[in-house]
Amino acid sequence: MDIEKKIRELAEEKIAEIARPDIFVVDVKFNPVGNRAVILLDGDKGAGIEECAQVSRYVGFKLEEENVIEEAYNLEVSSPGIDTPLMLVRQYTKNIGRTVAVKMPDGIKKEGKLLAVNAADIVIEEQIKEKGKKATLAETSIPMDQIMEIRVLISFK
Repeated sequence: MDIEKKIRELAEEKIAEIARPDIFVVDVKFNPVGNRAVILLDGDKGAGIEECAQVSRYVGFKLEEENVIEEAYNLEVSSPGIDTPLMLVRQYTKNIGRTVAVKMPDGIKKEGKLLAVNAADIVIEEQIKEKGKKATLAETSIPMDQIMEIRVLISFK
């Protein structure tokens, strides 16, 4: 049995029951070393502690009831932290207007305000700095298959 797949199914069952269609499962990880299961939830308007607690109780109960994991295990349900890379296009969309850092396969990193997201690419507005000239803003399209990692940058200004 694929434990991660089963955990995802149970989490999605509970989310459907909560009646918050804006909440979704970002990722599920199960580490057999230490028997640790982690469910990351997000929402178009964020996922709060109450939703995480409801999913945790439901998934924990069902895992016990169906004896999915035979030994003792830890179950952690949370929303992705501020330093967690975005994993789903749905997360990109909710962060339009924010500054992001994009890591590409060739090692190049680009930073800019996320302007648009579609199935093929994202568009960011980045500052282009040329020596001896004032920085200018340019819209840059980055194909989805060229995004190795994307993170929201937090400004404390």
